[in-house]
Amino acid sequence: MSRTKLIREWQQHGVLPTLRRATGLGAVVLLLSGCSAAQHVSQGEPAVESSALRAPQPFTRLAPRVYTPEAWPQALMADVYLPDDPSDVRRPAALVVHGGGWRNRTPEDMHGIAEQLAGQGYVAVNIEYRFAPEYRFPSQLHDLQQAMAWIHGNADEWQVDTSRIVGVGFSSGAHLVSLLAVAGAEGPLSEPYGGEQSRLAAVLAGGLPSDLLKFDDGRLVVDFIGGTRAEENEAYRLASPARQITPQAPPFFLFHGKWDQLVPVDHATDFYQALQDNNIESELYLQRWRGHITSFLLRGGAIEAGIAFLNRQVNP
Repeated sequence: MSRTKLIREWQQHGVLPTLRRATGLGAVVLLLSGCSAAQHVSQGEPAVESSALRAPQPFTRLAPRVYTPEAWPQALMADVYLPDDPSDVRRPAALVVHGGGWRNRTPEDMHGIAEQLAGQGYVAVNIEYRFAPEYRFPSQLHDLQQAMAWIHGNADEWQVDTSRIVGVGFSSGAHLVSLLAVAGAEGPLSEPYGGEQSRLAAVLAGGLPSDLLKFDDGRLVVDFIGGTRAEENEAYRLASPARQITPQAPPFFLFHGKWDQLVPVDHATDFYQALQDNNIESELYLQRWRGHITSFLLRGGAIEAGIAFLNRQVNP
């Protein structure tokens, strides 16, 4: 993308004021000078180089609806994006989860990504989840497991192939979809709401906090877990995707800003290495001159590469 086109796109979406507040004018100049600077550090050929994304297809965004059972502690909503495909062929779905430190933000943050996925032929399900500190781990994971059960329950109506459901998230949303992916069908993370219906076929995760024990005892993580590392060490381990990887984990695409100070880049590089050590197909896409916020605001190439990776796994 040219520099002029990028500036125009930022102006249309109100990105430039946010960038100035988040990074300062000098950093904006650096970002513009390296607007397409990214580094694939994966082994093998990246999916985006061998199979470009197809032209976006039309889709319909349904009215928000509750996806949780009536007796759930909080009614949670989901936006569903259905590709306008008249055929009876089953298609993949994407569980889309927003960030916000496990404590705020809304699915609207992921609206653009959900649209991109729907345009590629995915039934995109963009969800709310319960927030800390009122609700602590593993409440949020249980919400995602309920969302998976809801997708399975609507699979016939939406023409979803339930063996081809992927997870897509950023920051705390990336953490939750990654934890769902490594939870497996059995074990402590799969009980009582998981199991076979919670399996993901692949994951696209950006700004992933992969190992919660790496953080100091700051407010966000302490509120999410319900105590410090010394007080709740086992919960920290259980809630860390990097410490739950097995050879049965699905393929992962990771993207991360190299300047990220909130979630340092070693969360991505170490997680990628653990995936490789377990022979799990994975790609790592590092964004030069990007911090945590800017890696999301300027995510274009990363998301396109990530969707190409998902397409390779589930063939929409």
